[in-house]
Amino acid sequence: MSGNGGFSSLERECIGRHHRHEPAENQCTSLLIKHIKAPLPLVWSLVRRFDQPQKYKPFISWCVVQGNLEIGSIREVDVKSGLPATTSTERLELLDDDKHILSFRIVGGDHRLRNYSSIISLHSEIIEGRPGTLVVESFVVDTPEGNTKDETCFVVETLIKCNLKSLADVSEGLAIQDWTEPIV
Repeated sequence: MSGNGGFSSLERECIGRHHRHEPAENQCTSLLIKHIKAPLPLVWSLVRRFDQPQKYKPFISWCVVQGNLEIGSIREVDVKSGLPATTSTERLELLDDDKHILSFRIVGGDHRLRNYSSIISLHSEIIEGRPGTLVVESFVVDTPEGNTKDETCFVVETLIKCNLKSLADVSEGLAIQDWTEPIV
């Protein structure tokens, strides 16, 4: 990150275009950025799979989607032990294969994330002379009773950071398999 507001011009453009939340008084919002050394089509092939978040989200053990994979689809995810939840019910709000944007909302489950909504967008960039992907993920969520906005944002940001790190690890591992170095 650099420049105005700590973000690069590409980051600012992406945030302004896709990640504007208007939180209510009892809500918190934040966004996280990850630069992944893998081409956008490869990263998008993982992110767009609303029906298979466990491919890169380390806290999900399985997922079942009701109906076809389309706007309004509901997925039930099983959360791995160690977190203060066991299930989450989530609705696909947006899946745009042209703009590389996915949004979902949590509509149920045994956790404290009420009125949670997330947007993740992917953008092409060059990293170290190779195709890379800028990933921006933002969210808004109710602040649970007994917690502060800062505490709530910290917990959610920590989960998203783990998911984005795992997305980078999986994507970059797949990209390395695809890239061949020229023989000099």
